Amino acid sequence: MKKILAVLLAGILALSLVACGGNKSQTTTSASGEKVIKIGVFEPQTGENGGGGIQEVYGIRFANMIYNKVNIGGEEYKVELFEVDNKSDKTEAVNAAQKLIAEKVVAVCGSYGSGVSIAAGEYFKEAKIPAMGCSCTNPQVTNGNEYYFRTCFLDPFQGTVMSSYCKNHGYDKVAVITQLGDDYSEGLGNFFVKACEKNGINVVAQEKFQTNEQDFKAILTNIKAADPQFIFAPSSIATAPLILSQARELGIECQIGAGDTWENGTIIENAHGAAEGAVVTTFYEANPATATGEEAVFLNGNGTVKGFSDYLVSMGQPKDIPAVSALGYDAYLAVFKAIEAAGSTDGNAIREALTKLSFTGVTGDISFNADGDANKNAAYVKEVENGNFVFKELVKIN
Repeated sequence: MKKILAVLLAGILALSLVACGGNKSQTTTSASGEKVIKIGVFEPQTGENGGGGIQEVYGIRFANMIYNKVNIGGEEYKVELFEVDNKSDKTEAVNAAQKLIAEKVVAVCGSYGSGVSIAAGEYFKEAKIPAMGCSCTNPQVTNGNEYYFRTCFLDPFQGTVMSSYCKNHGYDKVAVITQLGDDYSEGLGNFFVKACEKNGINVVAQEKFQTNEQDFKAILTNIKAADPQFIFAPSSIATAPLILSQARELGIECQIGAGDTWENGTIIENAHGAAEGAVVTTFYEANPATATGEEAVFLNGNGTVKGFSDYLVSMGQPKDIPAVSALGYDAYLAVFKAIEAAGSTDGNAIREALTKLSFTGVTGDISFNADGDANKNAAYVKEVENGNFVFKELVKIN
């Protein structure tokens, strides 16, 4: 009887811990005596997508510099970041996710790259840890996963925007280049093709390449023979300069475009002039002269912290602000505000707060639909002119 009573008491104690917020294990105390909670940063800092991943990390870190104290249950907690490198690899992404779970982070920001986000998603879901994607645009990231959210628009929308760009510029013959096995590249390429079919645009060639491919001349020769007016090549930062340079070497003169991953200055630098005229769709265009609210804080600082451009320079980076850095800032801010609104570090409470969240961030008004996707209907189109990305138009599709 005593043994049965002991088991019953243990069960009651466990239930009482849950009822009182059995999340105490998710908090620690610093050497200075501060109560601490951790937000995980799940990003590629190395590998094929490391260049874009670190740009998101900078945005997340900068947001944490400004918003690093939160009130939970009447007590102040310091918010620290715990960063893991998913190395742009799906297997490493699982390992990175497990490290975050073991560290007992209360939420996660990331990742750049849809494939790694999809690979880790089930682990975050099982652990009941809310994750906030920044620029992972493939629909599968949040599909069927109530714990994954994101601050960016999606690839079906992005593909439609680029197809509309082609239609508006009189391109009725286009070609597509995608990377085999890459969720982002293949997904965005397919959505672009479907949108072109609806817009009456003829897709005259579709070519695919393997991961880590260096020589694109064979597939580019096939595309040249099809004589397109536009080539859509959604791919990584590392691949882009090779495609651009080799296309121009073969005498391909038509405009070449891609999605958000190509808005990166290293592509222009490494393409050695071949990027001139390339066009991209992206999430954000900085305008310090008209910035208000959170965008003004991001661009100009808050009196204690200088603006984000200055921060980038301090990190040895160009001062131009990448759109994914702004999304990283907004992703962190969304998680921070959800923790604040929930008044708890419990994953379910934070997830519930995210479903009701609505605020104006750097990249615009942010709220989430039933799938966890941001309610966004606008994309920026930029073109490389004189070695710089130049804003051309804002495209809205309802």
